[in-house]
Amino acid sequence: MTLQEYLKLRNGTDVRGVAMDGVAGEPITLTEEAVENVAKAFCVWLISHTGKTQVTVAVGYDSRLTSPALCQAAVRGIVSTGHNAVITGLSTTPSMFALLKDVERMNERYCQGSIMVTASHLPFNRNGLKFFSHNGGLEANDVKEILELAATYRFAETTNVGETFDSPYLEAYAASLVEKVRVATGEDTPLSGKKIVVDAGNGAGGFFADKVLAPLGADTSGSQFLNPDGNFPNHIPNPENAQAMESVCNAVKAANADFGIIFDTDVDRAGAVDKDGTEINRNRLIALISAVLLKERAGTIVTDSVTSDGLAKFIAQKGGKHLRFKRGYKNVINEAIRLNEAGEYAPLAMETSGHAALYENYFLDDGAYLITRLLIAMAQAAKEGKDLTDLIAELEMPVEALELRAKFKDGVDFKTLGKNLIDDFTQYGNGLYYASPAPDNYEGFRLCYDEHHGNGWALMRMSLHDPVLPINVESATKDGAVKIVKDLYYFLRKYDFLDISPLQNAIAAWRTNKLEEVNAKLVAAGKVAPKQ
Repeated sequence: MTLQEYLKLRNGTDVRGVAMDGVAGEPITLTEEAVENVAKAFCVWLISHTGKTQVTVAVGYDSRLTSPALCQAAVRGIVSTGHNAVITGLSTTPSMFALLKDVERMNERYCQGSIMVTASHLPFNRNGLKFFSHNGGLEANDVKEILELAATYRFAETTNVGETFDSPYLEAYAASLVEKVRVATGEDTPLSGKKIVVDAGNGAGGFFADKVLAPLGADTSGSQFLNPDGNFPNHIPNPENAQAMESVCNAVKAANADFGIIFDTDVDRAGAVDKDGTEINRNRLIALISAVLLKERAGTIVTDSVTSDGLAKFIAQKGGKHLRFKRGYKNVINEAIRLNEAGEYAPLAMETSGHAALYENYFLDDGAYLITRLLIAMAQAAKEGKDLTDLIAELEMPVEALELRAKFKDGVDFKTLGKNLIDDFTQYGNGLYYASPAPDNYEGFRLCYDEHHGNGWALMRMSLHDPVLPINVESATKDGAVKIVKDLYYFLRKYDFLDISPLQNAIAAWRTNKLEEVNAKLVAAGKVAPKQ
């Protein structure tokens, strides 16, 4: 593989590519040979950052069909260059960092770094690698350096191959979560009497039902898709996926459960469901964990840029401060770390996607830890005769909210064009009498509309990786969102390099719905006959 082919595997702070055949037009880009060389390069990176001449690296994997083979490829790369490998088997991404901090359990096989073989929620034919050192997940520049090394470095040949150890860690990780709940509640089975449904989507999160909830006394009957299966036959393991959320919501209602949990494939993200079968996701999930943490100590909650005004108001009511920062979970995490280092307590960094990182947990985005924190709050609420979701009873949700993704046409320099477009939108927004710039613009441009022109806001920004212009719109008034979308449409229609059909479709759908509403009112009033 060439240097450029290796660099194309970088996806932010991860390595990702097509790892198996099965989808037309998607040739394999992440080969076993590439993974072997990337693992060698990671060892070189670790040597340069630890000062050691020999390192030990843990390697684990999720339920993807290609994960065991890619794990073995990574191990071959590690030991062939004289380093040691610890194979943890089926793992979660957070557990692969947790083991680096668990010196007591891992003292005989102390690891300087770890690799998780996963592509999160991507389709079955994809796979990838995530990297950890004792300082946390690697940054994008670190991953770029490793890929450059994989492509160009002349790795030392040695006859003294390293050792390989099989040492599963997921059960120990689960036991640490159980212990946390027991210590916090003072009870061995604080979830007795609670029925909790888990939907693992056939990813790596099925352990949570038997290894965490059951020991705490919960009834997990009604849980679904706990068995690892890289075909993902039931739904995409992704809390942001509408089909996945509908599935777990239905499961909660069918089981008459008190709570529902859904994980993504590698369990660094989570979503939840209340006892009524209503999803606790995005703004509601951020509000829920914020309420728990701010009750303990006031601080700043750092989120991505698309969270709602209602969330900001809720956090302020709970004695906190809301910083609506940039999209990208590493951006959010790094900003929270920066605030703490500057002396401003920030207990939570969280994206609406479900990535949640807590100060108390090394700012690791860990879906299982997030849910564990909520289980403690659930047990405490039950003692007071309350439900967990009583904590967010005051949260105001937007009346309307949508995200439209306008794509740049093929072959254009979308990064330059996108930057210029947002500069134009900024100038446009500053000149409007019915709208004004938001005070918290950390990426793109957020424009706030008055009550007569939408009563809400629009955020226009560039996608982190794709030739797409995401546009988020929120309104506190029925039919307010379409007023904002219309304004954006009239602004954007002059840019012929941009496909603005999503805006046109949104406006057309609104008009159709309005006609149907008007017709229904006329029928109800007896002024027209019902449609046959």
